[in-house]
Amino acid sequence: MSIGISLNMEFIRSEDKSFREGVARAAGIGYKYVEPLVHNGRELLSEGGFYHSFSMDDDPLEMKEILDQHGMKVCSLSAHSPLCRPEIAVPYMTRAIRFAAAVGAPIINSDEGPKPEWLSMEECFAAIKYTLRAVTRIAEMHGIYVALEDHQFITKRTEGLLQLAHLVDSPMLKINYDTGNAWLGGEDPYEGLKAVLPLLVHMHAKDISVQQSGAERGKVTGTPVGCACGEGVIDWTKVVNILQSGGFNGYMAVECGTSAQAVTSLKHLTEVIGKAEAATAGA
Repeated sequence: MSIGISLNMEFIRSEDKSFREGVARAAGIGYKYVEPLVHNGRELLSEGGFYHSFSMDDDPLEMKEILDQHGMKVCSLSAHSPLCRPEIAVPYMTRAIRFAAAVGAPIINSDEGPKPEWLSMEECFAAIKYTLRAVTRIAEMHGIYVALEDHQFITKRTEGLLQLAHLVDSPMLKINYDTGNAWLGGEDPYEGLKAVLPLLVHMHAKDISVQQSGAERGKVTGTPVGCACGEGVIDWTKVVNILQSGGFNGYMAVECGTSAQAVTSLKHLTEVIGKAEAATAGA
């Protein structure tokens, strides 16, 4: 496997469905890997089957049982937590690391979270460094990557993302690059992708519609989901070529808003990757 395609579970959120239903739907579409969202404690929507997040209070083997029923595996866990808040992020992310190890997910994803109004930038970096040092210590024990995503006030710029990724010296601290967030943040996603390639272990394949781009580019730091891959502003052929040239060996997790978009995204990315691989083989 070089470039694989996965599906972030956010695609089922628009239908108010459960994790179990989301996995079944992803498998029915043709995906083999998913990116679940995990949370602490109990909450009404997930308990009632109206939300796709999975509680880490439940046994990880329960998640694995659902996945196994549909022939699915986990490429990574969505474990976003405010890195500026160690009292929140450290217990949550270390628990997510142990959960990831139990379900066979090699990566957990996070970003720095929104900036607390009561912290200066200097204090934010100090807090983030403490959080990452504590979290990567556990990550190293379990062999799980902690992948930072471009999504908030520091990482919206590629230089900020790289700064955080080098804040702590750990072989498990890597990058999850989100093309859609980079675009909306005003970055060149292709140059950004090239810059982070040495630390890249995962990608969010997020496309942005022309309408959303026109309304929000340069005004936001990211967005939860995008449109179908191939129907927006991102040139996926260029993205795949960059990944191939850098020897990327991992998954592109589609982040879209509906099941129909998940279908279109899988078809488009499969075609793009297939053509790129054929061209490489024939070269």
